[in-house]
Amino acid sequence: MAGEYSRELSAKVFAGQCRLIEMGFRQGGPAGFGLRRVLVDESGSVKGELKRGEHKSLQTDRVILMPGPDEEVAWVNKMYRWLIEEDLSFREIADRLNGEGVTTDLDRPWTSGTVRTVLTNEKYIGNNVYNRSSFKLEKLHVDNPPEMWVRKEGAFEGIVPLEFFLTAQEIITARSARLSDEELMDHLKRLYADAGQLSGVLIDQTPDMPSSSAYRNRFGSLARAYGMIGYRSDRDQERIALNKRLRGMHPEIIARTEAAIAEVGGTVARDPKTDLLTINDEMVVSLVLARCQPQGDGRLRWRIRFDPMRYQADVTLAVRLDPDNRDELDYYLLPWLDLPRQEIRLCIRTSIAFEAFRFEDLGFFYGMAERVGIRRKWGG
Repeated sequence: MAGEYSRELSAKVFAGQCRLIEMGFRQGGPAGFGLRRVLVDESGSVKGELKRGEHKSLQTDRVILMPGPDEEVAWVNKMYRWLIEEDLSFREIADRLNGEGVTTDLDRPWTSGTVRTVLTNEKYIGNNVYNRSSFKLEKLHVDNPPEMWVRKEGAFEGIVPLEFFLTAQEIITARSARLSDEELMDHLKRLYADAGQLSGVLIDQTPDMPSSSAYRNRFGSLARAYGMIGYRSDRDQERIALNKRLRGMHPEIIARTEAAIAEVGGTVARDPKTDLLTINDEMVVSLVLARCQPQGDGRLRWRIRFDPMRYQADVTLAVRLDPDNRDELDYYLLPWLDLPRQEIRLCIRTSIAFEAFRFEDLGFFYGMAERVGIRRKWGG
């Protein structure tokens, strides 16, 4: 029964997301430089712009994208012209923008990575695209072939001419000669030898250096790439101390969860060896903590990690902690069918793939465990 629930939950969430994408609604994530998120009601009437960090409050409301300020739109088109007409690299475009005092939509300096996003994302020509990657079938961020993408062309008002966008993609593809692992490591070793330290910001700001995202994508994380060349930072010791404190938080949250389920009439049994919770003798739940990992450039990242024992669970309840790793920020209820082999990575704004699994509180989860009495009428 629990396995079937997990399967149905996964299928329903995915189908719902696809339907909303095809209707032209945006499911999650920031709008991006040059664009703005706008809230519309169930009839399609505009209710107003959503500011950074704001979310819709009514279930029937939806979010669409609209062109941002004229000045930002002009800068976006300049970026495309610099690439097409002057053959500038991402790094050179970022330097020009920073030299002009232009910041990203998050009020940060431009990097090669943020420039690449503007020059490759179809939302700038008004397309709504979903399912370009997935983490189903125990794979970690698998790139799906184009025939699996869910696309709504012309969902929004584009701010870049189609011919600009298509030409830019041709140029970028032609440049994308793939570096080997050894070449990436050589670049990293030289930077470490020159600077005496490493960080994502330093990597992205160094001319002729592959982007920090290239290392994350290839090796799983910057820390893992650093370890491959023998680099260890002072933060490693801080991380050890933090992990010790988090290990103390885990049993406290489990105990609170057990008590809350009991209050709504459910039964819960905890395996002392694995901490897996069996609810109402039907569903096995794994509870994991996702600690915040601040990046060198000020961005916040979270990882929801799994171990092989978690695959005995039908559903994983992930508790995402606040930036100080002291309080609970929000919660993710993840069916086992959608779990990757090792981890899920999140940023401050959840992606479309995870937004439907996110909850502000545990009311929905506790409701799954609630037992409701049924009165039967017997005819005479």
